[in-house]
Order: sequence, then structure tokens, then C-alpha cells
Amino acid sequence: MRHHGAGLRKLTNDEVLADVLAENWRKAPITISDQAMLDYVEKLTLSPWDMEETDVINLRSAGYSDSAILDINQVTAYYAFVNRVADGLGVELESYWEDEGPD
Repeated sequence: MRHHGAGLRKLTNDEVLADVLAENWRKAPITISDQAMLDYVEKLTLSPWDMEETDVINLRSAGYSDSAILDINQVTAYYAFVNRVADGLGVELESYWEDEGPD
């Protein structure tokens, strides 16, 4: 989360949001549609074998278009893939991420 948290802080200019999301996203001050998205993302990441049509329906009900749902799905799957490749090969973050990250 250090790497992505730094990007989120820069994008939102919100120092607290990234920390709250990292600690427990369910307590973060986010929209109902963002909560629905993160519910989907968490389930797809942690238990993809449990995904059902209702998971997509819930995203539609939260206001996401089919195109946006595809984006959410593909980004989630891509990050899972890349993280597993990096973890499996023992890849570590560059040293500058240990501090505050690049400007």
C-alpha cells in the first residue's frame, strides 16, 4: 500500500484517506458506490471462486456501467496477477518507497 498510497495521497491531496483505506477501508469516508466497488474488489481478490452474477448486479445497482465494471474487474485481476508474480519471484520495492516515495 506504500506505493499506491503515495499515488492516492498525491491524486486526492488527502493525507488521511490512504491511511484509513489501508487500515480498514470499511471505515473510510467514501461513497456508497465506492463501497460497493471495494466489496467486489475484496471478494474477487480474496475468494474469486465465490464470485456470482449478483456481484456484478450489485455494481450495476450502485451506478456502475458494464464498461466500468469491466475496468474494475480487469484492474483488480491485473494487480492480483502482478503482485503474485512479484511475490513469487521475491521482487522488492525500490528503496525510495521505504521513505515517502518519489515526488
